Amino acid sequence: MRLLRISAALAVAAALACAADPLYDSARKKLDAIEAEKEPRGATVNFSYGEIMAWAKVRIPEIIPEGMKDIRLELGTNAATGYATVDLLKMRQAQGIQTNWLISKLIEGERQLKVSIRMQSAGGRCTVYLTSVQIGAAQATGSVLDVLVKSFFLPLYPDAHINEPFELDYNMERIEVRPAGARVVIKR
Repeated sequence: MRLLRISAALAVAAALACAADPLYDSARKKLDAIEAEKEPRGATVNFSYGEIMAWAKVRIPEIIPEGMKDIRLELGTNAATGYATVDLLKMRQAQGIQTNWLISKLIEGERQLKVSIRMQSAGGRCTVYLTSVQIGAAQATGSVLDVLVKSFFLPLYPDAHINEPFELDYNMERIEVRPAGARVVIKR
């Protein structure tokens, strides 16, 4: 019973910490307005780097509940690089995916992860190109990266669109990423 009370108290504290972050609140309000299609036609919604980081620090652990911590982003012009400490085996186990013994021995334990993407967006569509993944000292690009995406990432997130265009929802015309933040342009 005591453990249950401690867990409940921690959950409430985490929720209050998230709610108390004005950058997260600001990003969430902007996203809610976009999702509710309350932004006027032709509007531009700007997200600061701080808002993006605050949102990521709350939402990524909700999407990937185990095996990832120390999340950090660097933004470029229609590009981004994400950094984290990951335990790929824990991530797979949290999704209920069994891993054979040999592979589990290769991927268990915490490692530094660096993921770089490039993005194109226009005409109500977006394509996210995965350009490199580095786990520890090993870096993957090209066909090796394609194998990793198919073997590890897509089984965890089968609805993800990597290296293929997808339609933007909520009347979005395009998404633009810059070093200082990102902006969403609503269709006219």
